[in-house]
Amino acid sequence: MPLLLNPNLAATFPPPVMEARRWLEGVDFPADRPLLNVSQAAPVDPPPQALREAIADVVLNTPEAHLYGPVLGLPELRARVAADWSKAYGGTIDPSQVAITSGCNQAFSATMATLAKEGDEVILPTPWYFNHKMWLDMTGITAVPLATGPSLIPDVNAAGALIGPRTKAIVLVTPNNPGGVEYSAETVAAFYQLAQSHGIALVVDETYRDFDSRDGAPHALFEDPDWADTLIHLYSFSKAYRLTGHRVGAMIASEDRLAEVEKFLDTVAICPNQIGQRAALWGMENLGQWLAGERDEILNRRAAIEDGAPALPDWTLLGCGAYFAYMEHPFDIPSNELAQKLVQNAGVLLLPGTMFTPADDPAGARQLRIAFANIDAAGIATLFKRLATFAP
Repeated sequence: MPLLLNPNLAATFPPPVMEARRWLEGVDFPADRPLLNVSQAAPVDPPPQALREAIADVVLNTPEAHLYGPVLGLPELRARVAADWSKAYGGTIDPSQVAITSGCNQAFSATMATLAKEGDEVILPTPWYFNHKMWLDMTGITAVPLATGPSLIPDVNAAGALIGPRTKAIVLVTPNNPGGVEYSAETVAAFYQLAQSHGIALVVDETYRDFDSRDGAPHALFEDPDWADTLIHLYSFSKAYRLTGHRVGAMIASEDRLAEVEKFLDTVAICPNQIGQRAALWGMENLGQWLAGERDEILNRRAAIEDGAPALPDWTLLGCGAYFAYMEHPFDIPSNELAQKLVQNAGVLLLPGTMFTPADDPAGARQLRIAFANIDAAGIATLFKRLATFAP
């Protein structure tokens, strides 16, 4: 008997990071050339010792942390996010406009559940974050690609030409995954005005905001007193405090939208992880200086990428920032084949551009993403040496 499957799910591509890990099967990495894994953005180190001790204290001494909690998250964490974001962005955000989710991917899924139904359209700049595309495919929502070209910065006029009667939202990720680029305040404002003028949502995923190279607010959208009519903001605590396994994210939106989000979250997970939420709150209250040091280290690694790129004269560094470098390779084979050869012949695991672009987009075949959050400057130098001597 054939397997009964939802055709939308069956047509969705496999999780890219899991697919890439399968390329390691049967490959031996000698001691003098260990694997350099630059495929995933998640930090591999555990939370800092003080935060782990705080988590242990919660586990042992906060009985309610083991029970169901509020569907939209702990009131204390919602209030802290509202206060910190209001201060950082120069706007006014109420705790009732904040929801805590089981990671930022769930925040995106919940957002789309409130915005669009099967057959509707959402504009995604390419290269796109693959999990955004996967969720839209699973739910029958059409992802309309917005090509960004060599700059990796989306053009508002090109986006405007893609808006049709079924368009429900435009999604921006800044600092960008996979491209690393930081969208200017002017670019973000232009997209906000475009969405506002068409009565659609602007979804801004700022998962990597803590590692933005700029000082001050990256945009002024929250300064508009009517921001909640257009803007939906997404965030992840995973990168800031190394809480990937605890699954804690956030979304900021209108109170009316969050009333609909509550239906989705209650059905999917009932409540976000109670221990993880308390860990995120403790981090916000106690780890500001530590996080500033983490940001400095990421910026140092970004500089190492930018300084080292000239060692690959036939390659092009298209974008670099937050956790990512996005490069164009010089070889005559598509990036999905090249990435597998890099595992076998150079001991490097990275993701091909084909995982971030439509199947018929030739740009993806020439591009590669390097996630450098887990390799230091010495590791980055080793990476460039291996790429410089590699031949497919």
